[in-house]
Amino acid sequence: MINRIRAIRKDKGLTLADLAETCSPPTTPQTIGRLETGMRTLSIDWLNRIAAALGVEPEALLASESRAAPMVVARLGHDGAEALPKPREAVPPDVLLGEDAMGVLEIDVAQGEYRPGDRLWLRELAVADTQQAMNRDVLVPRPGGRFAFGRLIDRSDQFVAILPPGAGQRQLVVKDPPWVAQGVMLVRML
Repeated sequence: MINRIRAIRKDKGLTLADLAETCSPPTTPQTIGRLETGMRTLSIDWLNRIAAALGVEPEALLASESRAAPMVVARLGHDGAEALPKPREAVPPDVLLGEDAMGVLEIDVAQGEYRPGDRLWLRELAVADTQQAMNRDVLVPRPGGRFAFGRLIDRSDQFVAILPPGAGQRQLVVKDPPWVAQGVMLVRML
């Protein structure tokens, strides 16, 4: 069975030891290494433990044997594009965002820095945690099935203030929103 444990672990910036420590109950880095390489059988129990430690759904750890995974083959740095010493799997956005992912906002009309066809991946935040989204783009539900989208510019106990991305648009104030979704990843087709 092919798995994505190593790809997801590396994309999240974790070492074997970090992941082993995060598992509940903790395990050894060697065990994680053996599970990653297939030298040890990846049982349902291990699949669930590692998925929980990585903050992803268990099925995200499994890769298709019939279709090749997209690979990261180069990195753009100060000296231009350079080949990676060893290509690695590119983990899809929905896997990286894990169960906290709320959804995607599709952009149909150019507004501010957004272009038609852009997709903004959003992560839902509890209203109490909206302070971490200050000066970031957010999506907030409004009454009547509408939404407010733009830069979060103010927050109080009952209100959030949003500045839409379009030129000349006025600030929107939403009272007691049930949730706030912060933009965490922009996907743009070229």
